[in-house]
Amino acid sequence: MKNKLAVFFIMAGLVLAGWNGYAWISEASAGKQTMEADDIIVASDEENTPEEVPELSAGNAPETELPPEEEEAPSRDYDEYDKGDEAGVLLIPDIDMKYPVYWGTDDDTLSQGVGYHEGDFTTPPDGKRHTVLSGHRDTVFSELGDLEDGTKMYMQFEGVQYEYEIQKTWITDAEDRSVIVDKDDPTLTLTTCYPFSFIGPAPDRYIIEAPLVNVTEMD
Repeated sequence: MKNKLAVFFIMAGLVLAGWNGYAWISEASAGKQTMEADDIIVASDEENTPEEVPELSAGNAPETELPPEEEEAPSRDYDEYDKGDEAGVLLIPDIDMKYPVYWGTDDDTLSQGVGYHEGDFTTPPDGKRHTVLSGHRDTVFSELGDLEDGTKMYMQFEGVQYEYEIQKTWITDAEDRSVIVDKDDPTLTLTTCYPFSFIGPAPDRYIIEAPLVNVTEMD
């Protein structure tokens, strides 16, 4: 009996060591980098300073005009992107991580790193709707569980930086289809499998939802 237990623990140790080694190798080669000081674009003070409005007397005051409604984001088909193409960068300062974002969420694309979910209810950030990014929890997204509400995240896409702030996180079943839905307000959603330390196909999904809070042009 003791011999059987000893063999069992040895085999379990070998499996765990092998899994950790695989995860380490995958993490090192799956598009996960440490951030640098100048990765995030900071808007200049001039861009944030409103123009001064000249004083007007009652006699020469112009008719008041209502501000124009915000223009809707132009409709695009994004035909220039193929599956696996690098399409942007995701930055999360709180965990000091920088992730290239690739077009698609098929197995081959996710083996490269973070993938953009293309679908009827999603758009890249410039579409100002629902942007959904997915990644493996044992490689690129292994630190997502450390993020808290209020954390800032940035996605840089086609010369523009989009800033998001985490509003909520939750865990749901892997078959839950209510995560990737149409949204009226621009929102970034990150999804990965859960639990993070689970060996084998994980039964749940870890979801992070973050509305858009700022947009900055990149020089």
